Formats: sequence, structure tokens, C-alpha cells
Amino acid sequence: VTLSGFLEINLGGEASKHGFAPEGLAEAVAPLADLGNLRIAGLMAIPPEADDPEGSRPWFRRLRELRDELASRPPWQGFPGWLSMGMSHDYAVAVEEGATHVRVGTALFGPRLYPI
Repeated sequence: VTLSGFLEINLGGEASKHGFAPEGLAEAVAPLADLGNLRIAGLMAIPPEADDPEGSRPWFRRLRELRDELASRPPWQGFPGWLSMGMSHDYAVAVEEGATHVRVGTALFGPRLYPI
């Protein structure tokens, strides 16, 4: 059985988020390239919050650049390189920057209601 998944990248270095640091990404994830039952399909990130969707563009661009850098390395030749980035408020910018997957739950189902 092979499990496919995305590597989460903490683009903004936010303590509230998890994932690999962008700096030294290729070296940090090198051991994952050789795992026979794990297929890294791409990278995902949720950028720091911005008032305007355009504020997410530099972060989306950076994730695309990280994907391209990783794909250029011999152990990662042929990996799909999908990009999961963008949510209901900024998905259009994410698509312009190369997103292959977006998360648009709020646009489809409305805002989450949390119990008090």
C-alpha cells in the first residue's frame, strides 16, 4: 500500500502553524524521497493572514518556487509537484500562482460555528 500526501510548509514561521521550514527544505525532506510506501504528491501551505487576497501572493509564489527547487533535485525527479494553497478568500490568487488544489469550505458551506 502506498500513501500519497502533501508536505506542509510553514512559510511564515508562525508558531501557530506546523510544517517544514522553507529554509533547507530539500535537505530536511531528502530521507522521505526513498520511502517505498510514501508518495509525496506536492507541497501545501496556509500563508500568514492578510486583509487582501493579494497579500497572499508572495507566499504562494514562494511555495511554487520551493516546489520547483525540490523537483529539480535528482531524488525528486518525477514527483507530481502539486500545490495545495488558497482558501475561500484567496483561492483565485492561489490559482494564478499555480495551485492545483484549493480549500474552499467556507465558500461552499458558510463560516464555521463554534460552540460558546
